[in-house]
Amino acid sequence: MKPFRITDGSKFRLDEVDPGVTCGLKSEFKDEAPELLARGIKRLSELQERLYAQDRWAVLVVLQAMDAGGKDSVIKHVMSGINPQGCEVHSFKAPSAEELQHGFLWRTVVRLPERGRIGIFNRSYYEEVLVARVHPEVLEREKLPRQTLGKSLWKHRYNEICSFERGLVRNGTLVLKFHLRISKEEQRQRFLARLDEPAKRWKFSMNDVVERKRWNKYMDAYEDMIRATSTEYAPWHVVPADHKHVAWLVVAETIIDALEGLKLDFPKVEGKALKELRAVERALKAERPG
Repeated sequence: MKPFRITDGSKFRLDEVDPGVTCGLKSEFKDEAPELLARGIKRLSELQERLYAQDRWAVLVVLQAMDAGGKDSVIKHVMSGINPQGCEVHSFKAPSAEELQHGFLWRTVVRLPERGRIGIFNRSYYEEVLVARVHPEVLEREKLPRQTLGKSLWKHRYNEICSFERGLVRNGTLVLKFHLRISKEEQRQRFLARLDEPAKRWKFSMNDVVERKRWNKYMDAYEDMIRATSTEYAPWHVVPADHKHVAWLVVAETIIDALEGLKLDFPKVEGKALKELRAVERALKAERPG
């Protein structure tokens, strides 16, 4: 159950990734999925405990998708076994007045995870080469100097992002980027499901329909983004996401594989510190109950 891992995006084509594939799961994958996911969640919880105890690495999970792409459900299901004390989720909406007074990376930089913790970005700084590209009026609100605008703007932003992520990795942050790829038809079905179910209608926005009309522009922006910002140190993982269970399992397995690659372990207590602990242990055992 591997996603499409892109380390060199120069020849990447988004339309080569079928959103409906099941990544090796059998036709009855919905029956298998709960047990597989439960095992993954248990392993992820064990690795997170080691990550927190070792306190050397931070983990940044970036989730990007079209509306109804399944970002929220990935967070809900894949991270359900994570200790909340060691994980933070940040959802990035339209920039605030304060955020617009800074460079486009600023609002995400101040929310990066600490060492020993997992940070999840539900949307991220990549919105600045997606939404901002599809909607030129977004750039107007950012009040950029006129001489910085032009066709080279996106190339410069891609370069800034790659440099930023290189710095994160060099300073001990594991960067895991996921694009949850759904088809236009699957998005339509999910929108209809939201409208049909009273408990989910609050999720629907008329803006979702407006953005849907720009589907092709977004696909072009996603493809260019993945091509330009896929690197060995921070690759993109393109996840077929028409089947939510498949997306959950693929994301979980990818995070687990990456954490296992860090060789995480609990700090060893030895020498003088161990002798002190043994002394405390003996004193506690010598106490009389009551």
